[in-house]
Amino acid sequence: MLTIWGRTNSVNVKKAMWCVAELGLPHERIDAGMKFGVNNTPEYRRMNPTGLVPTIEDDGFTLWESHTIVRYLSAKHSAGKLWPADPRARADADRWMDWAFTFQNAMRNVFWGLIRTPPEKRDLKAIGEGTQKSHELATLLDKALADRAFVAGAAFTMGDIPIGAEVQRYMRVPIERPALAHLHAWFERLRQRPAFLQHVDLPLT
Repeated sequence: MLTIWGRTNSVNVKKAMWCVAELGLPHERIDAGMKFGVNNTPEYRRMNPTGLVPTIEDDGFTLWESHTIVRYLSAKHSAGKLWPADPRARADADRWMDWAFTFQNAMRNVFWGLIRTPPEKRDLKAIGEGTQKSHELATLLDKALADRAFVAGAAFTMGDIPIGAEVQRYMRVPIERPALAHLHAWFERLRQRPAFLQHVDLPLT
């Protein structure tokens, strides 16, 4: 059986769990990271020397890095669907998966500042700069979605999973956002997916 280590409020764990749910894979999830510890134990470090989450073990094969996990599971269980068979379509999905880390970097100070930091300790300058950068990136994504339903074209693919998880934080933090019609429509399409609602679109903690 597939085993996933990671806490449910980690954005990177959410990516793996969303993918697992889309694929309907039997699995066991073990809490790890932050208050749960586990990730700094020698046993965990032997699986994942970075000490980060998520990590998966799939029939004796251990893998870490959330986007790589999404690619691996999609290729293994959904070739031609989540993992596009056409090389160009797959590259398009890969591009948005990699770009999701750019969005994550922009949102980091916003999310941590507004959700995980007491008001009296917040760095308002860093939050403001991160908010502005996130708006710029959201505008870029909005333009890319003007002529397509999902990031790699007409169909939902692995490409939507990492960036979808990152955009969920952008859409749920308490900030003012520009009116980006294509981005909002895409986000609502993601919200029609039970796996997204179950594992990603949760209250931010």
